[in-house]
Amino acid sequence: MAELLERAPSLLGVFTRMGFNFGYGEASVGDVCSSSSTDPETFLLICKVYSQESYRPGPEELEKADLSVIVKYLSLSHTYYMNVALKDLAASLGRMIVPCGDDTQRVIWKFFTDFKEELRKHFDYEETYVFPQVGSPDAGIPDEDHSGVEETLEDLKSLVMNHLPADADQQEAFKVLSAINSLQDDIRKHILLEETALEGRSSSKPEDNTLTAREREILVCVAKGMINKEIADMLNISIHTVITHRKNITQKTGIKTVAGLTVYALLNDLLEVTSVE
Repeated sequence: MAELLERAPSLLGVFTRMGFNFGYGEASVGDVCSSSSTDPETFLLICKVYSQESYRPGPEELEKADLSVIVKYLSLSHTYYMNVALKDLAASLGRMIVPCGDDTQRVIWKFFTDFKEELRKHFDYEETYVFPQVGSPDAGIPDEDHSGVEETLEDLKSLVMNHLPADADQQEAFKVLSAINSLQDDIRKHILLEETALEGRSSSKPEDNTLTAREREILVCVAKGMINKEIADMLNISIHTVITHRKNITQKTGIKTVAGLTVYALLNDLLEVTSVE
């Protein structure tokens, strides 16, 4: 078990959230998992998601996985985000803006507290409506959109990198950016693991190529001839987020050109002919 952590230090958070106490000695992964009534194969699946960038579990692995272990881990992650990660980020953020004027402090702090409240609501929704669906083959998959969480973190990072007042504490700004980057990466893995657990209910579940509401909104903007910056400004999101959505749109539709996407929008009643320049 200790060797696994030595080879992949990024798994430290996974070990901690699983409740594995340090002092493994010569104990194997199976030994440690058995002592906490955790299925070792499912634990290793979680480790792969967090340590291998391109890894996504296949149908056979999902068939063998104990989905209750994944749900427990996801729930523990919610607790970690709210009680540890966001508190640490808030502390650095607070120190960063101490030298700033009252108006700047008020605006930045409101942005963060609003984000924290939205994240809390999102987690409450998952705990109440999403997690109970895991493992139920007859239940419909809740329509979840995680883009808001990712977009807000990206916007906060952009504000610090590009628009931070000169009188702000630059050392604390570095800590804030490091914390955001770490949280972003962890949440991406969290989302992948959650999707894995939902898909694990049925290995025959067809791939969902349905565009989300945000993707449809951006598709219409693209079809109208708007560039990424214009779309970002109009929707009040970052250019990075626009680019990510455009990649998803291309992947789901199989269409790469603006002209092709415009036709797709017209054929699917997302755009009127008179709206196309």
